[in-house]
Amino acid sequence: MNAAAVCIESLRHRYVEREALAGVSFEVAPREIFGLLGPNGSGKTTLFKILSTLVRPTDGRVRIFGHDLVSEAAAIRRRLGVVFQRPSVDGKLTVRENLHHHGHLYGLRGAALRQRADAMLDRLGLRERAGDLVETLSGGLQRRVELAKGLLHQPDLLLLDEPSTGLDPGARRDFNRYIAQLRDQEGVTVVLTTHYMEEAERCDRVGILHEGRLVSLGQPDQLKAEVGGDVVVIHPQNTELLQAKIRDRLGCDAVIVDGTLRVERPRGHEFIRDLVDAFPDEVKSVTFGKPTLEDVFIHLTGHRFWVGAPNGSEE
Repeated sequence: MNAAAVCIESLRHRYVEREALAGVSFEVAPREIFGLLGPNGSGKTTLFKILSTLVRPTDGRVRIFGHDLVSEAAAIRRRLGVVFQRPSVDGKLTVRENLHHHGHLYGLRGAALRQRADAMLDRLGLRERAGDLVETLSGGLQRRVELAKGLLHQPDLLLLDEPSTGLDPGARRDFNRYIAQLRDQEGVTVVLTTHYMEEAERCDRVGILHEGRLVSLGQPDQLKAEVGGDVVVIHPQNTELLQAKIRDRLGCDAVIVDGTLRVERPRGHEFIRDLVDAFPDEVKSVTFGKPTLEDVFIHLTGHRFWVGAPNGSEE
């Protein structure tokens, strides 16, 4: 059995008086696409900075391909490819010039560099745009250039921070397809942070972060199965009054989330029928559906998966 590509043990990080990571532990297997899902402020950006060797953790241990993050950072960096959320390409240089400058940082020169750059241009469909200034490219194409840079030196581990931010749905699907190809054809291990549910759904496994803690870990379908049935969302005339009546008359607990009532139970359509029959004048509207990863987050934390960060924090 292969050793873990990434092993994180009791990881903690503190900013002055605020703890961004509070004892996070998990492993990532080789050739796995692992997603860190969480709203802004959950700790995923801090964790990304630690994994990319930009920040030393306050406490705990991280090993990447057996190397200790703190004492063997140089060995780790040689095996990392990193694509940051904010653009790191130079818009005033061409696509090829960006790749060549990045290759120099890893000691690539001459024919070897040209061959690697050509391979990345072909793989990511950028050959025809190689001579174009990056600032003239669409957001999706610029993201491909970022990925080409991150893969130029053939890393074993690719770290992606919010890789789909700013991409339209079509470009997002293309980008996710490239990531799957890297896993399947190149054997690259991928760790990405995201707040897009559909992106997390495509990962082999997902870790859900909330307020610096890992609250759930597993395959997307497994996590959704833990919700326990259909998710019924009720928009009532009076939230607390209807909550009490549902408990007394229908024998189930409805959770208040942002002014709505949520019930998790099998055969949700039958519950809706009973609900409307019992309280026809107290329900403004009601919907139900199969659980999503956002429902998993609500199930675990009691509130919605907000994209906005508390107090402007992105950690």
